Amino acid sequence: MPDLPGPDLPVSDLSGSDSSGLQAFLADASVDEAVFELRPDYRALLLAVDGITPGPSDESSEQLLQAAESAARYATASTPVDQLPHIAAWRDAYRAFGAKPQRTRNSVEALTRRAVGPGLPRVNRLTDLYNAISMLHQLPLGGEDLSRYQGPPKLVRATGQESFDTATEGEPVIEHPLPGEVVWCDNAGVTCRRWNWRQARRTQLTDETTSALFILDVLDPMTDEQLTIAADELVDHLKQLGPEVAVVRRLLANPRD
Repeated sequence: MPDLPGPDLPVSDLSGSDSSGLQAFLADASVDEAVFELRPDYRALLLAVDGITPGPSDESSEQLLQAAESAARYATASTPVDQLPHIAAWRDAYRAFGAKPQRTRNSVEALTRRAVGPGLPRVNRLTDLYNAISMLHQLPLGGEDLSRYQGPPKLVRATGQESFDTATEGEPVIEHPLPGEVVWCDNAGVTCRRWNWRQARRTQLTDETTSALFILDVLDPMTDEQLTIAADELVDHLKQLGPEVAVVRRLLANPRD
């Protein structure tokens, strides 16, 4: 799907009862051609959500996490984590831009190892939800506070000059991605390094988040049908997090396909 033009929408204008603001925000989202040159099979499904009622982990999110942990244990019972098809595809993608997947693991691999080891984290019901869907469908899935965005989400290969707001030993620091690294960013800087490895502090979900952006990263062998099933399940659960939750989705795919 070719990228669509759209206005640079102030995120404060978004409304849970009106999806037009969410649509305008996603209209400017983009994936740079250099990323598709790296992986022509890449697709990103973006979900913009508003009207969420924040809340702590609850019985529903606990049940989802337990199901996700069981699914991860079942998947790895006879297959090593790094050989699971979707994880292996992401390890290849990381190697393609110079990352070492044994040192910087894609998000679905990192979560899978936690799920079969100490267990998935319990954070809040919004974070628990997207972590569980990521595990149940074996795809990288990031969630960020949409109200903290400055301009639209863009996936690019970094110049190395972009800023990345993170923490080292509990102290805030600004880092910079390596040249050629695949990063999600907005007009203010990097929001996620190495495709889906580590998210910035600036846009991270909190216990007060009421509007969110979810990014589902996809490579073959995951099919569009499998992606749709995962997204539909995520949306079904999101709509239970408030009486006026609005969700808009947009697929970004190689326009040459």
